[in-house]
Amino acid sequence: MSEPLSALYEARVAAGSIEDDPAQRAILPEFDRIAEAVNAPQKRGFFRKAPPPPKGLYIWGGVGRGKSMLMDLFVESLDVPARRVHFHAFMQEVQDAVHRERKAGTEDPIKPVAKAVSDSVKVFAFDEMQITDIADAMIVGRLFERLFEAGCVVVTTSNRVPDDLYKDGLNRELFLPFIALLKEWMVIHELAAEKDYRQDRIAGSESYFTPANAEARTAIDTLWQRLSGGQEEPLTLTVKGRQIELPRYSGGAARVPFYELCGKPLGPADYLKLAETVRVLILENVPQLGRSNFNEAKRFVTLIDTLYEAGTQLIVSAAAEPEYLYVEGPGAFEFERTASRLREMQSEGWGAKA
Repeated sequence: MSEPLSALYEARVAAGSIEDDPAQRAILPEFDRIAEAVNAPQKRGFFRKAPPPPKGLYIWGGVGRGKSMLMDLFVESLDVPARRVHFHAFMQEVQDAVHRERKAGTEDPIKPVAKAVSDSVKVFAFDEMQITDIADAMIVGRLFERLFEAGCVVVTTSNRVPDDLYKDGLNRELFLPFIALLKEWMVIHELAAEKDYRQDRIAGSESYFTPANAEARTAIDTLWQRLSGGQEEPLTLTVKGRQIELPRYSGGAARVPFYELCGKPLGPADYLKLAETVRVLILENVPQLGRSNFNEAKRFVTLIDTLYEAGTQLIVSAAAEPEYLYVEGPGAFEFERTASRLREMQSEGWGAKA
């Protein structure tokens, strides 16, 4: 049998791999409660009714406080089938499955999708629950209702308290029953740690590398290792049928080549979705900009404006310093503002300040 999360936490603190934090310690009993219930062997019998599943856990709080780290340790402590997945990626899977059921003529497409999901896993660990898409908002309530009824236990992290999910969203009144469902089936706990550990991992590090050569890549590899802890996954965000590919993603941080974001026909809505999902972005191999790649340059300006307004921590490797990235062609004068913002986003404490 695996160790309870509290024992794993003690071992990691003793080994020096994580820093002891009283706010994180305060939530350990909730994880242990769930693990004890789901790990317990189920007594079987024809007339024996299965015990009700334990309440799940909804952990919310600021970025970099250790929510994802604790959830990963929790999954490690389980002896039952569990799946840890980013919430956006999970909802994309669900949307695709529902679409297939509709094409097949299924009367209620959510029902078979929910059954397939609940049959595969006993515990779901969702990282970074947030609802910004109307399609997700219309599906998630019925989906989770069926998961809970099937005995699935859900643990999720979020930067928002449940009452702020899908805030100001279209037809939000139809979404409110889902918030009530979360409160009924899950313990709501704020992880109010004072320290932003993600910022601490890259504090004092260089954040703009030029030229974008092997030396720059090695430095960025080191930063990425600190941010991801060696754990990463691809993530695809979908906005109105367009896809934003994040080939390397880990707990709110992403590492993406320039042409993946600026070489495709993306616009403000796409970059806004990106900024809502990613708090630290490593943008690699920004080329020299000018007449020959004017469209890419325009998208780059829009991307930087969006990340600036969102307060996103930005790490860049580029062909030149900000002031010399775009020196000729239409829009070169206007690019001075972008260069200025790139400089400001390199300033010490930008992420925390923003």
